Amino acid sequence: MTAFNWLGLLTALAVVVTWIGTGAAIWALRRVGALVSPNARSSHVQPTPNGGGVAAIAVVLALWWWSDAALSSSWGVIAWGMGPVLGSAAALGLLSLLDDVRGGLSPFVRLLAQTLAAVAGLLTLPGPVFYGLPFWADAALTILAWVWFINLFNFMDGIDGLAGVEIAAIAIGVALTATLGGMPPIVALYGMTVAAAAMGFLLWNWQPARVFLGDVGSIPFGFLLGWLLLVMAARGYWVPALLLPLYFVADATLTLLRRVVRRERLWEAHRSHVYQRAARALGSHAAVSLRVAALNIALLALAMMAVRYPDKDWLPLLAGFALTAALLWYFERVAATPKAPGEASGAPPRT
Repeated sequence: MTAFNWLGLLTALAVVVTWIGTGAAIWALRRVGALVSPNARSSHVQPTPNGGGVAAIAVVLALWWWSDAALSSSWGVIAWGMGPVLGSAAALGLLSLLDDVRGGLSPFVRLLAQTLAAVAGLLTLPGPVFYGLPFWADAALTILAWVWFINLFNFMDGIDGLAGVEIAAIAIGVALTATLGGMPPIVALYGMTVAAAAMGFLLWNWQPARVFLGDVGSIPFGFLLGWLLLVMAARGYWVPALLLPLYFVADATLTLLRRVVRRERLWEAHRSHVYQRAARALGSHAAVSLRVAALNIALLALAMMAVRYPDKDWLPLLAGFALTAALLWYFERVAATPKAPGEASGAPPRT
């Protein structure tokens, strides 16, 4: 079979298996009582299964493992094999699933596990990420960026559909820009299988959500997407690697800085992200997720322009920052608009 045929077959398989697997996960999570109850920091009003990302991440890891074993010899090996990446993602998933079901995992253990996973993942990158720096500085900055990306991805999984939209957008963007940039075809396969799994999960997670991604989904997906983006950066495609996740990076970083200024405990759950406040003001999770999806389409187009015209890649980067700033400004303006007497406020039930 050709690379195109394999890509189509595995993408379709990932959507269907993830959709079926997530349905089974919902049943199992309800049986064991892994439910998130509404509280002052949540965006839902009914107890909802948490940890539904277990099926999606299992599908992705299985397909990546099979692809690495069966296709890497003919499609191009990234580095020394994918064992460290797959093993680290699986370990993060298992640890996060335990936390989703039982709770009580300390922030220190989380951070330690993520750091060790990033250290192991360094072995699979095709070269330095921060060119011109000593090895130790490049490694330290790469690990720091990777761990931050894992956490910001977890932070941004706060309303129906948003994380699934972002996973699919980044993964499709990686597949398209990697293909346009002449990277090994297996990178496109990795990207499209992630996107397909996200789509299968979205069928259950779109407003009103019947299940949440949970840490078992957001943490490993953040790790794997971070790896894909770092591979692009290590191959010289820094601008696309910055553009594709730009909304999540901007919203999470802006919120973190605000919380630092307010001297809030950074490890405590909250709902002060820009997208969360916009969802409450608009009265719809889907309205926010769709607007972010539209921005992601524009960012994907700009990323492809940056690959096509590398000597002028600063132009699409500047445009991407401008579009992201415009959406953040719009969300902030909506969230700050006073409600008229009797007007409905707050997002509708998340589930």
